[in-house]
Amino acid sequence: MNLILVGYGKMGQAMLDGWLKDNLLFSCLIIDPFAETAPEKTTLYKDLADIPQDTQADIIIFAVKPQVMEDVIPLYQRFLGQNSLFLSIAAGKTLAVLEDYLAPNAKIIRAMPNTPAAIGKGITVACGNNGVTEDDKASALRLLQAVGDALWIDDEAHMNAVTAVSGSGPAYIFLLIETLANAGIAAGLSEEMATKLARQTVIGSAALAEDASDIPASTLRENVTSPGGTTAAALDVLMNKTAGLQPLMDKAILAAKTRGQELE
Repeated sequence: MNLILVGYGKMGQAMLDGWLKDNLLFSCLIIDPFAETAPEKTTLYKDLADIPQDTQADIIIFAVKPQVMEDVIPLYQRFLGQNSLFLSIAAGKTLAVLEDYLAPNAKIIRAMPNTPAAIGKGITVACGNNGVTEDDKASALRLLQAVGDALWIDDEAHMNAVTAVSGSGPAYIFLLIETLANAGIAAGLSEEMATKLARQTVIGSAALAEDASDIPASTLRENVTSPGGTTAAALDVLMNKTAGLQPLMDKAILAAKTRGQELE
């Protein structure tokens, strides 16, 4: 594929690394005023105006911050005549907004990756407007799967819930590491030991969940829990129906989803 990657920050770099590793590119132009170097087999430009006028692009990927998209995306209307596909990974920018930036007949896909994509362990959810074909969908998913798993949804209304669960989700896991370590310190462990135990426990548990992907998380939990044992004592607190982890997480996800709706 001939690609133009607009924005070469952490997510843009992670995605490009995955594409190069999987040999998905015929050519890739990177446009970023702040980037200093780019990988082999790519060409770096500081500004769209610097690229040749006859440049062809199968897919244009916008990996810039949401607050600058209004200024950046309209510049790429010049590619509308090429039947190019536009793929945005900016949070909170709906398909309708992206159509306003480009054109109602533009082929646009909106995607929500998460930060583990930086190490090829991401999960991305995508949806498209009415102009997107099955071939466009397949091409986009191939690109997104280069940095982890990727799912497609037909109803854009679910994207705020997606953002609340997987887009923001890594922050919840990092908070779990923090709170687990702090609880260990409160129980008498040194900060160094509590931090190491908490971090590695989450890492190992996540790896086990990945390795046993066909086993429900509830079963994995039960496998650790002996009746009347120490784990059961802790779970009695964490699984309290009114004050436990589930009602707290429900409230947190709803808050994130609501905030996403407000930002649209």
